[in-house]
Amino acid sequence: MTADRRRQIIGAMILVLLLWLVVYPLLLVLVEGVHGASGWTLDFVRLFLHRPTEWRALWGSLWISLVSVVLAALIGIPLALLFGRYDLPGGRVLSGLIALPAVLPPLVGVLAFLFLYGESGFVSLLVQRMLGLEEPPWRLQGAGAILLVHAYSMYVYFYLFTRAALGSLDASLLEAAASLGAGRWRTLRQVVLPHLYPALAGAALLTFMTSLASFSAPYIFGGGFRVMTTQIVATRLNGENELAMVETISLALVALLALWLLRGTRAPESSAGGRKGSGPTRVPVRRPAVRIALAAVAWGLAAFLLLPHLTLLLVSFVPLGTWTTEPLPPAYTLQNYLALVTDPVRSRPLVNSLWLASAATVAAVGIALVAGLLSIGRRVRGARVVEGLLALPWAVPGTVFAIAIATAFSVRAPWAGRFILVGTIWILPLAYLVRNLPITGRAILAGVRALDPSLDEAAATLGAGRWRTLRRVTLPLLRPALLAGASLAFVTAFGDFVTSIMLYTYDTRPISMEILSSLRQSDVGVAAAYGVVLMLVSAAVFALGAERGGGG
Repeated sequence: MTADRRRQIIGAMILVLLLWLVVYPLLLVLVEGVHGASGWTLDFVRLFLHRPTEWRALWGSLWISLVSVVLAALIGIPLALLFGRYDLPGGRVLSGLIALPAVLPPLVGVLAFLFLYGESGFVSLLVQRMLGLEEPPWRLQGAGAILLVHAYSMYVYFYLFTRAALGSLDASLLEAAASLGAGRWRTLRQVVLPHLYPALAGAALLTFMTSLASFSAPYIFGGGFRVMTTQIVATRLNGENELAMVETISLALVALLALWLLRGTRAPESSAGGRKGSGPTRVPVRRPAVRIALAAVAWGLAAFLLLPHLTLLLVSFVPLGTWTTEPLPPAYTLQNYLALVTDPVRSRPLVNSLWLASAATVAAVGIALVAGLLSIGRRVRGARVVEGLLALPWAVPGTVFAIAIATAFSVRAPWAGRFILVGTIWILPLAYLVRNLPITGRAILAGVRALDPSLDEAAATLGAGRWRTLRRVTLPLLRPALLAGASLAFVTAFGDFVTSIMLYTYDTRPISMEILSSLRQSDVGVAAAYGVVLMLVSAAVFALGAERGGGG
């Protein structure tokens, strides 16, 4: 068998595997949404269309996502301008602290907000004590609470994208504009903003899609306010599976439509062209009073943005039943952390999350690596389709894929490619794998595209076979991309909530489910300790991936 023939066969196998994992479950949801117990019917579609609660949930998802984009931009863009343009004391440390929410699972941010701003949180109890109120001054529920959490956790997209765009701006363009007599506002409008446009569009797309798929914040803070992700779960728990399928289809269609519309944005023609000069230097603040004021504002913002996570750390030392109405916990203990290690019931979710996330990450990296090596250069038929299938799960909310996977793998029909995996230890790794394909695929495809083809040719002329070239040349060069994709995929799976709540069993319960269980039992210390573990493991994995990836 020739090498090209072997490559085509492997490419076809990868294509079939991705169709089975990504497209087939979604098609089953579409089919079963219009196929009731009595056969093909549109009854559940009509029920969806005539229920006001369904439209309110769908509209809630849409407007919450749009407002989240605006709020995140209002926070992230000024922060990027402040830390990216001005030379401040401790600027490098500050910029890293401001970006910290990017490496934390969404559930950690939600939990931190609950302990800081919730009705029984630090700020609420402090205000209640200072004003002598009998009831909490507010309840962190509804659309406002969801938007608050979204703005806090998603501003980092605008911050990182805008800061990167500012760093890549050609300083010679600014000098040319100044020499031609353009003032600051005209330079901002005609030079800087066109350059930032792609970054802002990308940040808006990422924020909108993340908000549309958000589940943690609406589930914990939504109260009576429903978005479609929580509506789907509630409908399924009520036993209305067919209606849940229709809701799933509606949310998927909104997500795909939004992706198509927002991806249609393009940078103005004036911004085209590569960067030829060096990036702009940071503006030094020479007046001592202004420099001190800006530094105070910057450090104050960093402290404010990190306060929820510092609160989470403090609450993790609170013993069960000791913190009730006091502004600060009256007692502290290490027992919560010891319980995570010594108590088998408490340690089980940690072990589960570690092996579930590891298995899913290894599988996702393996599939993305093979797909990337085969599809680059269009060396196999269907290469574009393979790349599109790798990216598709990102465009569909996690709730949708959880329902789709539960639908596909709850029936025993091997002839149709369906097996009973729901209720087994394999369903969660499979779900995490599908959700991680866009992460690993994007990183590895970018790494493969950056490879110099002449290196393979040089290895071949020196007598190295394909496997030796792969082992000695290709994989070492891909190490940064592999580690970047693997670290992000592991952290995403390790802190997953939306997929887990739909598919877990007691024996496979991950950390996120144990956090929810501890909150329901009012054991806030243990819930916070799990959150701190999530936070530390996520930060450590990212740091390890960055160090190993950049060190080679």
